Amino acid sequence: MVENTIQATQAVVTLDVALPGIIWGWMITLNMWAKSIGTGVIIVGAYLLYRYKKEETPNLRWMMPLLSFVALNVFLLFTLVDLHQPYRMINIFLYPHWTSAITVGAWMASLFTLLVTILMVIGAADAFPQLGGKKCKVTAMARNNSGFYEKIFPFVVFLAIPVTMYTAIIMAESSARELWQAPTEMMQMFLAALMAGSAALILSSGSWNKEARRDLSLILMFAVSASFLMYMGEYFFSFKSSEAEATLAYIHAGGEYSTEFWFGMILGFIIPFFLAASTVKNDNKTVLRFAAILTLIGLYLAKDVWLKIPQMLPLS
Repeated sequence: MVENTIQATQAVVTLDVALPGIIWGWMITLNMWAKSIGTGVIIVGAYLLYRYKKEETPNLRWMMPLLSFVALNVFLLFTLVDLHQPYRMINIFLYPHWTSAITVGAWMASLFTLLVTILMVIGAADAFPQLGGKKCKVTAMARNNSGFYEKIFPFVVFLAIPVTMYTAIIMAESSARELWQAPTEMMQMFLAALMAGSAALILSSGSWNKEARRDLSLILMFAVSASFLMYMGEYFFSFKSSEAEATLAYIHAGGEYSTEFWFGMILGFIIPFFLAASTVKNDNKTVLRFAAILTLIGLYLAKDVWLKIPQMLPLS
């Protein structure tokens, strides 16, 4: 609302009005959830790639970057769709401000996606020699440079960690959002990547040996238990901040967000822990895959609540 206009300078004085309702909605939840998958499969896959031989995890070299590529493009797509002026995103690359977490994150995510794409092409060319035919220059070049996979892979793993955590810095920079503390949110982002990455790889591990699936079960158990404990710590002991208490009241008081939060905790954290634990000694592929699916669903629900409830608190 314009209050007055100073004719000498043509300056416009406006009144700041708080935006009502939820600004970061399901698109941002899907954004973070997809990013957790895209980075998590690289982080968890790196452990498996260096621990096991190709014969023990036959499709890992091409499936891992493929899953990451699909998830990262979902992440980038919904990031772009959520912007009010999506064409302005090009200014991040043409006129970068390196003090901005958004700029740094956009550059890292773009480079990470590019390197993952290269891994996917090389891995697919190795796994499927008939792909593209003999005359396809791209696949021929990929086969001839298959050793390049091992050279760039450490850089991909290195980038996966800050790419999965930089969103926590953006959330922590949001004024009057006390629940989004950078240290805890960064750890939650990393644990979410371990959860989503191990769950996604479990769904594609049917032809792997039992030891590889056992390791995935252990990683899933660790990630869901550590993340659950952090959520419970914040849920029960955020009494030092009046704003955090007021924010969590949307869960404590019952209602829609309370149901979604606890449904997400039970579905995505508690049940998968016990299901994964039951498969450590007994290699039950069906139970482990069910645990992975529940983990992905529960993680989305938990992220959705944690993103929305701080925005419900009036800022004035």
